[in-house]
Amino acid sequence: MDAAMNMPDCPDRSDRMDDTGFGRWARLIRERTGLHIGEERRGFLLAGLRDRMRASGCEDLEHYYRRMRDLRGHADEWTRLVDRLTVHETRFFRHEPSLDLVRSVFLPWMQRLGQDGLQVWSVGCATGEEVYTLAMLLEGHRLETGFPQRYAVTGTDISLPALRQAREGRYSARRVQSVPEPLRQRFFEPEDGGFRVVASLRRRTAFHQLNLMALARYPLRDFHLIYCQNVLIYFERSLRLRFLSQLAERLVPGGMLVLGPGDVPVWSHPFMERVAFEGTLAFRRLAQAEEEGDV
Repeated sequence: MDAAMNMPDCPDRSDRMDDTGFGRWARLIRERTGLHIGEERRGFLLAGLRDRMRASGCEDLEHYYRRMRDLRGHADEWTRLVDRLTVHETRFFRHEPSLDLVRSVFLPWMQRLGQDGLQVWSVGCATGEEVYTLAMLLEGHRLETGFPQRYAVTGTDISLPALRQAREGRYSARRVQSVPEPLRQRFFEPEDGGFRVVASLRRRTAFHQLNLMALARYPLRDFHLIYCQNVLIYFERSLRLRFLSQLAERLVPGGMLVLGPGDVPVWSHPFMERVAFEGTLAFRRLAQAEEEGDV
């Protein structure tokens, strides 16, 4: 049978995008996900749209827009489109100064506060490398010092395909090259020409879908460490500031928020103070007495 006979109801007219079309797509994506796609990324947007609309059997950009706008019967395709337009650039041990901050400042600070268990959150975790990096760091510290006795690392992302890979914990040999050899031997096992995170470490993690536009409704809170690096740069400034305040509210007193060095030039919050550590951008939530002005 001719391939066109199997194609969904999408007339073949045009996959070109004028200024009006670009504006409509950019607004739709921003309203639903908060992601800002500026004019400089028009080519990236168009390439993603062409890829997904043709994969779904549609050659007409206007008709594809109507399907994605209305969503009825097309929620799965919207999920695939968002995944295609979401940047999954990540790697193990990505920003060493921030990890040094966690090792040398955050963990000793939590230990002095008498915390026996730690809840850690990786925002925008993509395919999970950051989550497992933090889990390796915590487990290594626990084996060396006995602290923390208990811990869990939660990863959230808008992309369901990325989260599926993260839960599996399977990575190519190339992807794990940035993992120091002693940690690779301890926390990975060879599998099908690549590597898989060992089950004992995977059990310390959990992964959930989260659209940051719905962050106010996210039920989890009381985190000791929130790691949010190279995520906010994809949002407009007003949304960045809103998300930062919402993240700060989910920290326990004394908890730490670690951002990417270029994520937000200027930000302040009445219950947060900047942590001075070279090459990093991090904030500590004030202890309860400090928030209440008793110290």
